[in-house]
Amino acid sequence: MNAILHAQQLTKHYPGSIALDHVDFTANAGESIAIIGPSGSGKTTLLHCLAGILRPDAGSITLSTQSAPLRLDTLGDAALSRLRREEFGFVFQQGMLLPELTAVENVALALMLNGTDRATSESRAAEWLGALGLAGMEQRRLGELSGGQVQRVAIARAQVTGARVVFADEPTGALDSATSTEVLDVLLRSVAANGRTLLVVTHDPNVAARCQRVVELRDGRIVADSAGPVSPAVPGTPATSFKGAFNV
Repeated sequence: MNAILHAQQLTKHYPGSIALDHVDFTANAGESIAIIGPSGSGKTTLLHCLAGILRPDAGSITLSTQSAPLRLDTLGDAALSRLRREEFGFVFQQGMLLPELTAVENVALALMLNGTDRATSESRAAEWLGALGLAGMEQRRLGELSGGQVQRVAIARAQVTGARVVFADEPTGALDSATSTEVLDVLLRSVAANGRTLLVVTHDPNVAARCQRVVELRDGRIVADSAGPVSPAVPGTPATSFKGAFNV
């Protein structure tokens, strides 16, 4: 398989503890990977190191690009910020969106930060929101949306730039079970339809069961890495609806 993100001997210390203990990890292009483990096992630290949010104390992180492999652990802050804007997308438990902006403005902002003009950014953002079931809600602010709808906005923002890797940290953790299933289905279908890689940290076995691989951490080490028992797709928007619908 085609590896897109590869970490070797990744180590991260916090005062009095080791969050990551010489971890080797590879994510392949187009894979969906669940990262599981008890609280304090290092799963969020691993996600943040792979995404360039945290710097490891030791080890290497390599991103495959069209030109040449890129070492994240050697990049400066400005280069890492640009990488996160262009190559990576993020979905967090609480969305991490701006409440004073409308749904379409929140999604368009990701494009505008990369230099796309406002009109084009908002047009592409509206296409994504429509494909994710939010047509007609583009001008609503976050307080006018349900929790599940807010997460759909976050999913649109994570992918509107054409990010090749989407990182999700407990993306359904604040939702009820029915809404969680709906949001996860939208996330998995849209990522898969566009050939992107998904890394999702979760405590929820139902989320892990929907991913192609399950990586388990304990005490900062990977103790299991296996194909997940991917559940049948939940009825809803077919994956083909997402494919080719966006100019990204």
